[in-house]
Amino acid sequence: MLTTNVQFLSAEIMDVLRLFGAEDRDFAHTFRRDGDNFINIIECGGECRTFSDIWRPRDELEFKRFAKRSAKLAFYLLLSQESGKSLPWGALTGIRPTKMAYGELAAGRDFAPLFKKFCVSGGNIDIVRRVLAAQGDIYRANCGNGEDIFVSLPFCPTKCEYCSFITAPVGAVEKYIESYINCLVEEIYSLKGIISRVNSVYVGGGTPFCLSAEQLSRVYGAINSLNIGGAEFTVEAGRPDTFTPEKLEVTFRAGVNRICVNPQTFSDKTLTAIGRKHTSEQTFRAYEMASQYPFDINIDLIAGLADENIIDFSRSLDAAITLSPSNITVHSLCLKAGSRLKESVSRLAVSDIDGMIALSREKLTASGYCPYYLYRQKYQAGAGENVGWSLPGRECVYNVDTMEEICSNIAVGAGAISKRVYGGGSRIERLASPKDIPTYLNKYKEIIEKRNELFA
Repeated sequence: MLTTNVQFLSAEIMDVLRLFGAEDRDFAHTFRRDGDNFINIIECGGECRTFSDIWRPRDELEFKRFAKRSAKLAFYLLLSQESGKSLPWGALTGIRPTKMAYGELAAGRDFAPLFKKFCVSGGNIDIVRRVLAAQGDIYRANCGNGEDIFVSLPFCPTKCEYCSFITAPVGAVEKYIESYINCLVEEIYSLKGIISRVNSVYVGGGTPFCLSAEQLSRVYGAINSLNIGGAEFTVEAGRPDTFTPEKLEVTFRAGVNRICVNPQTFSDKTLTAIGRKHTSEQTFRAYEMASQYPFDINIDLIAGLADENIIDFSRSLDAAITLSPSNITVHSLCLKAGSRLKESVSRLAVSDIDGMIALSREKLTASGYCPYYLYRQKYQAGAGENVGWSLPGRECVYNVDTMEEICSNIAVGAGAISKRVYGGGSRIERLASPKDIPTYLNKYKEIIEKRNELFA
């Protein structure tokens, strides 16, 4: 059990303890400040260690931020020295390490010294630098300007083993789908009075291609009524077994210019193990159908699925690269609350996850792809990350905007979270829609009113 004299540090410290599997051990922590010297005293197992470092906060907000950083670093150093284990992101536990890097650059400093202080590996410092370089044009154009629109279609053929999204197996909620689309369309129409310059539209889920071509067409029609102009328009089409020529045709005619084909792996054995009802051959067929249109296509892969080893992952990586999509996203497997995987294991132990991530960086770089967005999640295998890779000039605007939180995101549908971003990310106000579909259907009009107030 952790005890600390500064309560707002508790959650931050626990994040570090979980990285080392030490969350059930007894620690007594005392934090104090002596001018710019931040002092952390940690007692455990009859031993006492003191860590001190220099921070120079300008105000109370910075003091709290720096106190959290100081406490996390102290516990990381203690546990790393004790275990002899170093983690690729060191003491950084946040979702968006790139935001910390941008903060340093905005202050006129290179971010590398701060990252080194936090024991971040040289390889990860390098990939952050590459991400910032790749997203630079989008970042500069959209920081504080315009908004992105997210449309939630939370339906899937089945629920994957690792998934914690609100997505429901389409067969179980079929009776709600028509009503859901009617409410969603009304929500989309309600955005006309609050949008200014639309940077991008993203239709996600879920597997949007679970819907029929006619149902998709109604959603697309509502989106296009907003006069989105030449904005990027992405549909996360999803699982290969939902693709049909009719759905691709209505998607193309609606002006969509980006779609996702998401196999996660090209191993049929793994697909069965994680609860997917399609094969790798269907992935190739879906990609072939989609490539008949001028879409930028993204392929998603997950490192660490089921019992895959580095050879299995390498084969999937090679298969994706051979198709030459515009984007390839590589996720590290994550243990999420609400997933079937979380019910069966309490901690991920993926053999050679570090090797899989290193291999993806090596092979994708050699194949001409550049990392252009990056984010992390709690409980990821190997304390890793998710990285979007793109061919030069084919980066997804929506991914950059939302991951860096540089402009407002207006989200509609069940489980959607709207964010009004002020000052290029200096302040963010959120509005969440109900996750449960029947509850959403009963309350969507209230959500419309609250959203209008938020974006007034």
